[in-house]
Amino acid sequence: MMSGVLDGLSKTEFISICVQDPRLIKDDHWRAHVDYEICLHTNSMCFRKKTSCVRRRYSEFVWLRHSLEQNALVIDVPKLPPWNPFFSARNMEQVSQRMKGLQTFLEIVLQVPLLLSDSRLHLFLQSDLSIAKIERCAVGRTRYTVAEAIQRSGCGYVSRLEDKASCDSDCESSSSSGLGLSVDSSLPPLPPPPR
Repeated sequence: MMSGVLDGLSKTEFISICVQDPRLIKDDHWRAHVDYEICLHTNSMCFRKKTSCVRRRYSEFVWLRHSLEQNALVIDVPKLPPWNPFFSARNMEQVSQRMKGLQTFLEIVLQVPLLLSDSRLHLFLQSDLSIAKIERCAVGRTRYTVAEAIQRSGCGYVSRLEDKASCDSDCESSSSSGLGLSVDSSLPPLPPPPR
């Protein structure tokens, strides 16, 4: 009886997201911003990696929400914590409140199946790509696929590919779909594009 209950629990899909560890980043002598660590732990087939951690700032969350809204016209995308013109990166109460709001936003987003199918969400949560590179990768304008960007995140693989050819050109690319498939972590390097 007990083993049947435990088997049922182990087969239940879960997605755990945590926004934590705010870090003050100085842009110059006058300006600074805060970025947050987003840690994801899951057994869901929707995700390529079962654990990941990336750092994102508030303006990147604003971009993500707008992107999700553009892609999912039929549903309401949850709200972010409001932009505050008097937000101070040095005010820990404000930083903490924003961090909680960002976590709530992601928790709600991850419960919506339609939003889970957006490759930009996966790249945002599981790759260290910039927003511009996420945009290009999601539409197939990079030398690497969404799956490769996520799988190789943090190990320099994507930047090595970009060094070989400019991603602004019409590079050959595989489809950016297939987020639910598992990937062997020993993928061979991509062949050079045809000339």
